[in-house]
Amino acid sequence: MTIPNIITFMRFLMVPAVVYALLLGEMMPAFVIFVIAGISDGVDGFIARQFNQQSELGAYLDPIADKLLLVTVFIMLAILGFLPHWLVVLVVSRDVLIVIAVILSSVMAQPVAVNPIFVSKANTAFQIALASVVLAELAFGVTFGDLRLILIYSVAALTILSAAAYLKVWVDHMAG
Repeated sequence: MTIPNIITFMRFLMVPAVVYALLLGEMMPAFVIFVIAGISDGVDGFIARQFNQQSELGAYLDPIADKLLLVTVFIMLAILGFLPHWLVVLVVSRDVLIVIAVILSSVMAQPVAVNPIFVSKANTAFQIALASVVLAELAFGVTFGDLRLILIYSVAALTILSAAAYLKVWVDHMAG
């Protein structure tokens, strides 16, 4: 077990912690846990590359931990009324469709590798920014003007573009 994998496992444990904090209305701890999780994602990647501790397990677990944290925080923020439900349905649906496409291609003996594309990386960055802004507003009792609204519509647009791009890659792959 490498140090980056241990850090990734710790990030998995932060998911129920941030959910619990949000359920209790403890927004400062929720924000701090989210930020620590984000920092840990950068740290584990740095350690893996810098000290040649990259592993196949880590290559799978790291993006799963990231997605689990983001999707969970998005769902919780929607349930609590801080993000629009339609946005969370859009974000979660995109991720579910990608998983279904990967499973379907494997079942059809045409496994597809899901390599992050630029629009997907931008989508993730904007999702992180949106979650961070909302949690910061709640934790510190401030507002960042129209930034939340701009991020909401940016995430929506990037989610749609990312889904379309992955769909094209998948269809091209399945068509041979």
